[in-house]
Amino acid sequence: MKSIVFCDFDGTITAVETFAGMLKEFAPELSARLMPRMYDRSLTLREGVRQLLESILAKQYDDILAYAENKPIREGLPELLDLLQERSIPFVILSGGLRDMVETVLKRHNLLEKVTAIYAVEIDRAGEYLQVRSDFEDGTELVAKARIMERYPGYFPIAIGDSVTDITMARRASIVFARDRLIDYLKAENKPYIEWENFFDIRRQLIDIEEN
Repeated sequence: MKSIVFCDFDGTITAVETFAGMLKEFAPELSARLMPRMYDRSLTLREGVRQLLESILAKQYDDILAYAENKPIREGLPELLDLLQERSIPFVILSGGLRDMVETVLKRHNLLEKVTAIYAVEIDRAGEYLQVRSDFEDGTELVAKARIMERYPGYFPIAIGDSVTDITMARRASIVFARDRLIDYLKAENKPYIEWENFFDIRRQLIDIEEN
């Protein structure tokens, strides 16, 4: 069965929490109240992220994208994407953050054209405050990652993630590469995972998986 890679963006592709950092920067007081509740899962991502984004003035949106402009990516991503292209393995980004932010970072590193698809939050800034738009809002998630994975039947699903937004994606994947908070969540659910630090680690593991 042919593999497909589903990858988170914030804190996974980026070496720092770009979307979460932006929320703390542009909605500091509300972030301080809501983020701990999202991490301990007493508040859903669907509710929390929507509240945070829709508390930000629409006129600040260009500043939000500028905030992401210089954020570093985790090392090894270009090399991983080259390998996946060579082997015709799709690379799909599933992000609970902003699509425009994802594209801003990928364009800066000339990687956007190497990505098969991006699923993330869209923003309407026609009013005074940002308005969230998501075609995949479902259950507890603003971007329901497992539901999106269902659009790719017939593949062997591999997930790469780091935090609470990646739990449902990890549950559905056959192989999970986990780091940071996601490790703790998966341990609690007895879900097997492979720990990783950078995309070179994942590249080496995928070569072994594909060849064995």
